[in-house]
Amino acid sequence: MVALANTEMPIKITAVILACSTLGSALLGLFRDRWLNTMYLATYKEGIDAYTAAFSVPDFMFFLLVSGALTVSFIPVFTERLGKGNRKSAWELSSSLLNIMALVMFVVSVLIIIFAEPLAWLIAPGFSAETHQLTVSLMRVIAVNPLLFSISTVLLSMQQAVGRFLSFALAPIIYNICILIGVRVFTGGITIFGVQIFDGGIMGVALGVALGSIVQLLIALFGMIGLGFEYELKIFWKNLGLRKVGSLLPARTADQGLNYVASFVNTNLASRMAAGTVRQLQQATTLASMPVSLVGVAISTAFFPKLSREINEEDGDAFNHSLRTALRLVIWLILPIAIVAFFARGYVAAFIVNGGNAMIAGLLGVLCVTIVCSSVFQILVRAFYANQDTKTPFFVSLVSVGVMVVMAILLARYTNLGAFGIAYAKATSAILEICLLFGILGFRRRSVFTLEFVRGVIKMCVAGFFTALAVYTMVRLFPFRLSDVSFMSTFPKFALITGVGFITYIVAGYFLAVDEVSPIVARIKKIVFRNVE
Repeated sequence: MVALANTEMPIKITAVILACSTLGSALLGLFRDRWLNTMYLATYKEGIDAYTAAFSVPDFMFFLLVSGALTVSFIPVFTERLGKGNRKSAWELSSSLLNIMALVMFVVSVLIIIFAEPLAWLIAPGFSAETHQLTVSLMRVIAVNPLLFSISTVLLSMQQAVGRFLSFALAPIIYNICILIGVRVFTGGITIFGVQIFDGGIMGVALGVALGSIVQLLIALFGMIGLGFEYELKIFWKNLGLRKVGSLLPARTADQGLNYVASFVNTNLASRMAAGTVRQLQQATTLASMPVSLVGVAISTAFFPKLSREINEEDGDAFNHSLRTALRLVIWLILPIAIVAFFARGYVAAFIVNGGNAMIAGLLGVLCVTIVCSSVFQILVRAFYANQDTKTPFFVSLVSVGVMVVMAILLARYTNLGAFGIAYAKATSAILEICLLFGILGFRRRSVFTLEFVRGVIKMCVAGFFTALAVYTMVRLFPFRLSDVSFMSTFPKFALITGVGFITYIVAGYFLAVDEVSPIVARIKKIVFRNVE
């Protein structure tokens, strides 16, 4: 197991491992949300809204200062140092970031605990006094996450940079398992030697979240075995790599902050609507983001170290080819998923709410366009990060998020659209964002988007059109019904609809000569005709 964790993996294997990890984590997340919604969405809407809102500030601080911001700023610089054989500088950079992040996030976690009361009012001013107090209590428990996650992220980023992805793949799965323990065990109370030390309730879920962050850190530490990392309890302010990361970090941090400001606005608006709206909007957003993580994030994460190396080696042609390959792969895989999610949204919503939920299904239908746009965004934005350019994505986000916030406020407050106004704003923003990134990248690297690439994408869209017809027909033949209240009554029909859709997509792609279909057809032929001489 240790040897496997210490092995550098090829991109294809890495992408598969990350995709499987994301799929496993997503499935666990579905079970987690289904159980939570079954327990609270119908009977305690205020409580589930409080739980959802309580994550806002801790998540905001983590994603603002660490998560994607640190990863995309740190990995290219760290990779550059290792590529030049300067391991001493690489270890000094890593030690410095670990110490800085731990110190900063410790202060952040303490401040969240102290100021949870006003922060909860800021995030969800529409909550009742009782719901507000519950939000405060939940937020204080979850406040430990930014500190522990920040340390884990630096450690996992180091492992990614050298091609080790096992711990990175395991971490989200273990995290979700711990939350499931919170949902199924801690909510019933904790008793030790006949003495009840915790009453249970929805606060038990928050304890599961805290447990997950602790175990995730242990997984990250396990992955460091054999890396040769020489940690020092010191900040090397004169390290040129640290200064470089420091110069890249502000723009990416601001970019991350913009996305969460938009999330704050959405939660603020939803809290003023009917009880349960905060949770329903969040659940629809979660469903739309799962394919993005499964395809867009997994593939872009696997390609990012390669793109960074090719830029460091000044191999522009190789960089352009890798970027086109990654984009085509993302688009090819995500299109049929978005199509199925749109037409079979009633089934998808039923996976997280027993018997389905019209509001979640409707919001998901609007957000399906973000499935494609956000997946493509993941690889486009890493093309800029590989060039150590974090400012351009920031300015693009500034424009797109600004449009989204204005639209969300106008549509949610001054029309009858309600939560759907927020969803339309998010979809518009996602489209605008990738259009701007494509335009800027194409202008700077005029040879990156070739005519062959454009033709390939058009063929995929044509295959997607035939897939949409097939899926629509299947949904009409096997509609989701209110009587479909169990997993076994919904999944077989959904699987049939999805299967027909994917087969149609592959067949259409084959006749349209889409390059990405060739390996699939070759593998099918090998399986079918393996016993034929």
